[in-house]
Amino acid sequence: MFKPLLVRLAAMAVTLVGVAIVVFVLVRVAPGNPIAMMLPPGATPEDIAQLKALYGLDKTLVQQFFIWAADVMRGDFGTSITLRQPVSSLVLERLPATLELSFLALVIAVILGGLTAIWGAHQRGRTAEAVVDVFNGATLSIPDFLWGLLLILLFGVLWPIFHISGRVSPQLEIPFATNFYLIEGLLRLRFDIVADLLAHMIMPALALALPLAAIISQLLKQGLKDTLQLDYTVLARVRGFTETQVIMREALRNAALPTLTLIGVQFTFLIGGTVIVERLFAYEGLGNMAIEAVINRDLPLIQGIVITFAVLFIFINLVVDVAYTFLNPRLRHG
Repeated sequence: MFKPLLVRLAAMAVTLVGVAIVVFVLVRVAPGNPIAMMLPPGATPEDIAQLKALYGLDKTLVQQFFIWAADVMRGDFGTSITLRQPVSSLVLERLPATLELSFLALVIAVILGGLTAIWGAHQRGRTAEAVVDVFNGATLSIPDFLWGLLLILLFGVLWPIFHISGRVSPQLEIPFATNFYLIEGLLRLRFDIVADLLAHMIMPALALALPLAAIISQLLKQGLKDTLQLDYTVLARVRGFTETQVIMREALRNAALPTLTLIGVQFTFLIGGTVIVERLFAYEGLGNMAIEAVINRDLPLIQGIVITFAVLFIFINLVVDVAYTFLNPRLRHG
């Protein structure tokens, strides 16, 4: 296990360096001048030169990259051009909101996709399986931001059940030590705050979860159908197990292994999808901040956010690979 793990860690480091180079170059060759956006009318050439020197934009591209990379190795991502605050503190302030939203969406997707897959496998060959397939196809064909618009129309306008913007109601006082409001609210038994958070999070989380739930349902259902034709499941039926017991006790564990890998890969796409969904719901997360940074050409903030997303994606893939190895006996003992 240690040698493949070291190989994966080395590949992660190379990937991260590649992402850093690509992002650093792209944000600087893209049209737009962040210095010009900061200057008031009538600024002198001396003012422009002073700002360029302040943010290190008066040096060559190679010099800028090595200076920035050296600072990143020390944990310093620079200072935001528009917000005039350290990028690391801005990212750490918004990251918990995005992580909580992403994990809530993942939980919804796994529960919804798993239940529909089990039901479809149980009803295989019947009309109910066709209903599940139609539901999966229709759900998967609609992107997450359109689901968000539909949910806003249904549960924010026609039936105003949930909040359509923000992360928490402004009149609430949040006496928490961290920005993981949902987790800390559960630990402190502040169910009033938890209920308000969920009222803000449920629609964006559901918009993110529905396409992923359809993918999980389709793959897991097919895996269950294949597994239910194997000898040991037939033997379980001969021993008197009901079809539900055969699925839950015999088939589900083996059929779920390929789905686990899929969930890990799709979870990274789900986190990336928070950029548009957070903007749609004015959710105070990292994705919403990323769009603001791009609009304002805030180069240090863009770089810090992209590197953060890259680290998350790489870490999630590593966890999935290790988990799959431990759960699969053939890989664990091979």
